[in-house]
Amino acid sequence: MQEGVQIDELDRGIVAALQLNGRAPWSLIARLVGASESTVVRRAGLLGDGGLLKVIGVADVLRCGLGVPVLSRLRCRPGTTYDVAAAIAGRPQARFVAVVSGSADCVAEFVVPSHADIGRIMVADVPGGDRVTGSETHAVMRTFVSNHDWNPGVLDERATAELRDAAEPPFEDRVGEGTPERLDALELAIIQALGEDGRMPYKTLARAVGSSESTAKRRVESLVRRGCLRFRTLTEPEVLGYAVEFMLWLEVEPGLLERAGQQLAAHPSTRYLSATTGRFNLVGQVALRHYGGLFRYLTGDVGSLPGLRAADVTLQLTTLKRAWAPTPAARTENPAP
Repeated sequence: MQEGVQIDELDRGIVAALQLNGRAPWSLIARLVGASESTVVRRAGLLGDGGLLKVIGVADVLRCGLGVPVLSRLRCRPGTTYDVAAAIAGRPQARFVAVVSGSADCVAEFVVPSHADIGRIMVADVPGGDRVTGSETHAVMRTFVSNHDWNPGVLDERATAELRDAAEPPFEDRVGEGTPERLDALELAIIQALGEDGRMPYKTLARAVGSSESTAKRRVESLVRRGCLRFRTLTEPEVLGYAVEFMLWLEVEPGLLERAGQQLAAHPSTRYLSATTGRFNLVGQVALRHYGGLFRYLTGDVGSLPGLRAADVTLQLTTLKRAWAPTPAARTENPAP
């Protein structure tokens, strides 16, 4: 967490509310966390100024035919991992980048135009150049749950129910086999604008994209309803009281992959989970409140998955990019511990 920024229970409540509904009215959040609206707005502003909180609109690239997510594990020459991670984070195709420990040194998610473009990035133009000693790629086939769906468990069930969107929940998580949605120029402009500020008022959004306020509102509602647009709250798990974050790499019998995916996606600690191609066919991102819970999680929750053949864990040491956006760690001069 950034030095000089102190987080208390009210801050956690505000961030948790936005995690559940990134466009929730300040008046609703204030009522649910038991503070005045002016206090909530001021606290959220301070968190935003400190780089600890931001709400953005994100498009479902698979549903909208905008690309294919690819997860990559890289091994680096000793002493070069942070340089490689920084180089990858600078790539416009990189949506997520983290330095990890374990069987890989760096993990990244790229979004490429099609699966055929994987070779161009990971073979012909390897990020990090000769500092990378090995890599493997896993193309995402289906996402069971994504970070925007995660409930950090900070607020009670009543508050959670009030905050959750009534709109259709599918995002990358419910991609079918039908033809991808095709977005027009106005919808693409709306997604781009909300990608900078997911809480942008409709009046401001309308000016930014050159439409009427009613048209902007109608188009946003349509994008959400069709599963093309969701709102992501960018914050580090430690702000919400989670001390450990890691990537989980599983090999599961193909016939039991659906069951295992659904079971693990339902676990409250699962922030992200996808079925992928490659050596590991189920890949997740998990957050735990304490490092001491890792052993029980692996032996109990992971160990009980149907069809599990192998499991690997890479602990996230420093995360440089989330949902295309640089993290506070990436903005420091030297992220290495």
